[in-house]
Amino acid sequence: MSDVKMTFWDHLDEFRKVLFRVIGVLFLLIIVAFFFKEPIFNVIFAPLNSDFVLYKGFNKLLDLVHLNGVESFDIQVMNIEIAAQFFTHLKVTFFVALIIGMPFFFYEFWSFIRPALYSNEKKAVKGTFGFAGMLFYAGLACGYFMVLPLTVKFLGTYQVSPEIPNQISLNSYIGMFLSLILVMGLVFEMPILAALLSRIGLISKELLKKYRRHAVVVLVILSAVITPSGDAFTMMIVAIPLYLLYEFSIIVSKSEKDQNKKEYGDEVEYEEIDEDDSDVDHYANNEATQS
Repeated sequence: MSDVKMTFWDHLDEFRKVLFRVIGVLFLLIIVAFFFKEPIFNVIFAPLNSDFVLYKGFNKLLDLVHLNGVESFDIQVMNIEIAAQFFTHLKVTFFVALIIGMPFFFYEFWSFIRPALYSNEKKAVKGTFGFAGMLFYAGLACGYFMVLPLTVKFLGTYQVSPEIPNQISLNSYIGMFLSLILVMGLVFEMPILAALLSRIGLISKELLKKYRRHAVVVLVILSAVITPSGDAFTMMIVAIPLYLLYEFSIIVSKSEKDQNKKEYGDEVEYEEIDEDDSDVDHYANNEATQS
């Protein structure tokens, strides 16, 4: 913990500086991203056809086992509102700037709270921030390269009747794109949440192991909801990363033994201190009586 004492107004002034730097960098990134409209939207619209990298990989794997590959498809997106394209551009620009600037924003937040922490707390929080960031970006990648394309292909090509063509609106696709990507980023924070809950004693390694089978059922259901295509292969593609996250959550969680050791170890330490203090008081009383 820092030895420099700061008043409430000093902390408020420091927070104001951090907030200004965050807003300034975010605004700068928004401006830069705004002028990279074409490459950004090329990335966003890439999962709409069968040339996407996921389907190319599927076709190569299926060719090895002499099975039919993914059928060719090309989903068209249309705009039905006069201002939708402009506001969609702004929304996506803000999202891209926020994702790119997130490491800097976390660093600024870390620099603000760091002086108030002890050395052991600094190491723990710093490692947690870094690991949480890596998991979040891994979740975004999983959402973009796996979950989104599979969901788009099923919903975008599904028809109740051949006479009713699908006309996907721009707002509909962008909304699903952003929500799925962010949801997967948050889902990948499962190990961090498990580690925090185990530290405060709400869950334990043994509890997660005990309910592993129940968790598998829940993860399969979640995979079916995320990818509504219904085929086992697609569900497996999504369920495997989620199950690996659950297993990793077990690894990073504390056991009941460690939790009890920490809880009762502190009490024993306090009891030893009290006994030492009582011995000192007893010795002092004896000296006073003899004198």
